[in-house]
Amino acid sequence: MSTSKRHRRFWPVSIAAGSIVIVMATFPAYADWSRQTHGSTNTVSASGAVVDESKPHDHDSHDHNDPATKNAVSRTDATAGTADPTTTSEAAANSLAVEAQRNEADPTLVPSKAPAARTFAPGDRYAMAGGCYGIRAVTNGKWVVRSGSGYAATAEEVAAAEPFHFQGTDLGTYLLFGEDKTFLSKQPLVGGIGASPTAGVDGDWTVTKTGSTFQFALPSKDTALAVDSDGALVAGSAGQFVLQRTTGCGQWSEVETNVTGSPHAGKSSFQEVRGYLDAHTHGMAFEFLGGKVHCGRPWHPYGVEAALQDCDDHKAADGNGAVLENFLSNGQPTGSHDPVGWPTFKDWPAPDSLTHEGTYYKWLERAWRGGQRLFVNLLVENNKLCQIYPLKKNSCDDMDSIRLQAKDMRDFERYIDAQSGGPGKGWYRIVTDPYQARGVINQGKMAVVMGIETSVVFGCSMKADVPQCSPAQIGSQLDEVHKLGVRQMELVNKFDNALSGVAGDEGGASPLINAANFLETGSFWDMRKCPAGNAEGVNDRTKSTAPSSGSEQDALFGAIAKLNIPMKVPVYASGPHCNERGLTSLGDHTIQEMAKRKMIFDPDHMSVAARKASLDVAERLNYPGIVSSHSWSTPDAYPRIYKAGGVIAPYAGDSKGFVDKWKKHLTWADSRYYFGFGFGADINGLGAQGSPRGADAADKVTYPFKGIGGVTVDKQVSGQRVYDVNVDGVSHYGLYPDWIEDLRKQAGQDIVDDMARGPEAYLQMWERAEGVANDGCRDARALKRDSVIKGIAKGSTVRMVLAKTGQPHSRLNTTFTYCASSSEGRNVSLDVSFDKAGKVTGVS
Repeated sequence: MSTSKRHRRFWPVSIAAGSIVIVMATFPAYADWSRQTHGSTNTVSASGAVVDESKPHDHDSHDHNDPATKNAVSRTDATAGTADPTTTSEAAANSLAVEAQRNEADPTLVPSKAPAARTFAPGDRYAMAGGCYGIRAVTNGKWVVRSGSGYAATAEEVAAAEPFHFQGTDLGTYLLFGEDKTFLSKQPLVGGIGASPTAGVDGDWTVTKTGSTFQFALPSKDTALAVDSDGALVAGSAGQFVLQRTTGCGQWSEVETNVTGSPHAGKSSFQEVRGYLDAHTHGMAFEFLGGKVHCGRPWHPYGVEAALQDCDDHKAADGNGAVLENFLSNGQPTGSHDPVGWPTFKDWPAPDSLTHEGTYYKWLERAWRGGQRLFVNLLVENNKLCQIYPLKKNSCDDMDSIRLQAKDMRDFERYIDAQSGGPGKGWYRIVTDPYQARGVINQGKMAVVMGIETSVVFGCSMKADVPQCSPAQIGSQLDEVHKLGVRQMELVNKFDNALSGVAGDEGGASPLINAANFLETGSFWDMRKCPAGNAEGVNDRTKSTAPSSGSEQDALFGAIAKLNIPMKVPVYASGPHCNERGLTSLGDHTIQEMAKRKMIFDPDHMSVAARKASLDVAERLNYPGIVSSHSWSTPDAYPRIYKAGGVIAPYAGDSKGFVDKWKKHLTWADSRYYFGFGFGADINGLGAQGSPRGADAADKVTYPFKGIGGVTVDKQVSGQRVYDVNVDGVSHYGLYPDWIEDLRKQAGQDIVDDMARGPEAYLQMWERAEGVANDGCRDARALKRDSVIKGIAKGSTVRMVLAKTGQPHSRLNTTFTYCASSSEGRNVSLDVSFDKAGKVTGVS
């Protein structure tokens, strides 16, 4: 390599070494930080007083690899006012209520419909994906073969033809992958058609079908595949071709799922669902922070070799230049890892490798095949970190990034459709209401909810104590993101903003986060000692006081000095700390506007004062559309969320720690609502994944094992790497079925049963947010008169029934069972029967 090239490749590393320190501080788990912007209106503070929202407020940071953090019931410190209010007798009663629900009849699960067998000739332009075909030119009736460096239609029989593997790059577009692992492509210089050793735009063919013949075009090159008078393939006006199945294609490189058996589906499209719920993951994080922080992506049109590549700055120094990766993994700027992804995966992905891709589509497919059925993908950004980080290709504006990632989700859905045979045929289905989600899950597919977790949502920052958004702007942008498909949202992430204060981060990095907070808002955090009398565990993140050692002080404040940040970060009094910033009137307005649009509100990352006030708003509105998605609330809030009819999905973390969380949440469950349990992976959000328990664990996972619906799950194979959850932990998303089996090994079938009810609990919460009344069997407030249910007209749809009579106690196959009160005041049970199309046939 020349000196000039080496300099061009290494300059990002030297710049990153200077600026990453502050980035990592604002980062630790990126899912930890809170925007420091505040609403201009008065708010309720931690002390309960009305405070000027223009004042700065304080937060904390933590190490996401610390078991004490990632396995805690609450990832934010519990301090004054956040204690668990549940009494011992209430806890026991709540646990018994969950046990009773667990013992009720389960819905019938059936194997999902298998894809149609591949036909002799493709029926449409989408059917070739993953298939092996010969190509015959209509002009001379001959089959295409290799001819020197190019191709010609000269063979008489398909058996003599070049077998092409059709690798879908999008719907109706393909790479034609030859037996010798080359690609049929337009040659860039001579303009002919030849064999290229690499995939690219010159070989990414758009295929159309007219009658029984196909055409191959390169729209970006304004040319198509043609045949000259000698039978040679050339670039020109589109020729006509016939495709026929054959054998002998080259083996396309791909990650394996290693799950056999048909994914489970429901017996009817509207019955109760089973599967697993992940309420917090960042599948499109490869775009955030300018698009150069995250290494790899969940898919690439040209396959796994292009998708699972390390970052350029990592590869430039052979794994020694990954300053941010090192900080997040070991707290130091130095370190090394093998930068090679596919096919060896020696050092990444891994539970503590936080800048590398964890949701490659085949890993996600493995999770779906293993039972994942409801998946919340959060669009994520932090503009200040993006601005500080020296490498970028995307806009740092939060809303620009959200729009880009929303488009990516649609493109990802198209890509999976392309691999599955056409529009709508893929297992990844973006949904926008609970009725659509239920239908998707009962088809045996994965319902994907679009959400937002960003620091300056809707541009609602604070500059010099002035909010940078208005109620009208909030309403307009809520309409925009709702149209994009967003249905779940947090108000804050890493800094205070004009809507709310944040819980913040703690530890050695917090001074640097505070500095970034100042850069964004013009003020430091206003963290103060929590008021006397605050319950233990109810507080925001404990802020750094003076560093505990000279070396620590030099490292932290010296790093800031090196960045030439002209400020002295304040040192706070001893904790526990409470952020004086609460919920602003703009934040109150945003929650109300979300409720009007039936959007699900997530109070995670808010300051204690803000979260309390936000739950007050939800209770005032009688709005049940609430989810705490990854343990960034406090113990006082969880019972309130359950009481409101919401759902909680704790941060996944280590399997042993998650079992402890589950046991605690059983004591908070509200018997008036359907109980199911989810998890928040927070993968790709700079949140560490579950660590292994070890190959010598007495109750370790044994392979293969049976998953939900009877599928068989074996060790996952990615290229040359074989993953075992016992020794590798949750290295990537495909190991979540293994992680759930690990839960079963430690806590028995009950925890898996509760997890399998997670998607149903989420859907029922979402239905209630849509205005559907609760189940009258569990909740006497929702009990209907029997005349209301008996008055349901034949032919009514499921949705009409729910709107009129509320949620049934059970939804088994094609029957809804309700509790009702008779005219004599007795409780009676009534069944509403439907046909397969979901139309009422009778009430009995």
